[in-house]
Amino acid sequence: MQALILAGGKGTRLRPYTTVLPKPLMPVSNYPILEIIIRQLKNAGVKEIILAVGYMSHLFQAFFQDGGRYGLKIHYSFEEKSLGTAGPIAAALDRLEADFLVMNGDLLTTLNYRKLYEFHKKRNSAATIGLYPREVNVDFGVIEAGEDQQLQKYIEKPTYQFTVSMGINVLQKNAIRDLVKPGQFMDIPELMLKLRDCGRPVYCYSEPCRWLDIGRMDDYQQAIEIFESKPEEFLPDIG
Repeated sequence: MQALILAGGKGTRLRPYTTVLPKPLMPVSNYPILEIIIRQLKNAGVKEIILAVGYMSHLFQAFFQDGGRYGLKIHYSFEEKSLGTAGPIAAALDRLEADFLVMNGDLLTTLNYRKLYEFHKKRNSAATIGLYPREVNVDFGVIEAGEDQQLQKYIEKPTYQFTVSMGINVLQKNAIRDLVKPGQFMDIPELMLKLRDCGRPVYCYSEPCRWLDIGRMDDYQQAIEIFESKPEEFLPDIG
């Protein structure tokens, strides 16, 4: 297995912390977020990782080097400008295997990467999206009015449930080769919709697990609390 990790963002939602460190190097307990991910990927069977870096790229190189101390290989793909979440794939495409993981470097999860990859391979999918159920609390009264502006519904501080992308995907190289271009900005949602519109199968995968998007300040604080209370859930070999 092989993984492309997107780590080139500036982490503006976590400022001022990310003026000193790039978001994937923010600490969760005693580990940078990205180190937790790398160790999890190694345990899942990943042999090689490509880090797509831009902002403060020298810090990633200094910390992770060639990946030898994690028992895998780490290579670097450099962005001179922001290319979105799918744009960096084009620059690394020739290094990538027939099917590969592509994921954000700023999340904390207990997802089984091996099962996601096997699900993708079994279906010969062009792309597979990792999904997670998410609740969003609205701290206001939500109003629905009819066409004549008469009140229809008044819901005080509702909670809505959505299925969201985890920022963890598996892609088939041949299926995306003609859709991603070097130096061209593109985000993952656009790529997935292009695959669908071309008639190339895009599947969705979910399993019971934990997932937190570290790009949000409230999730970052929660991630620290959860990891410190049950580190073995994320890194079984932590002892």
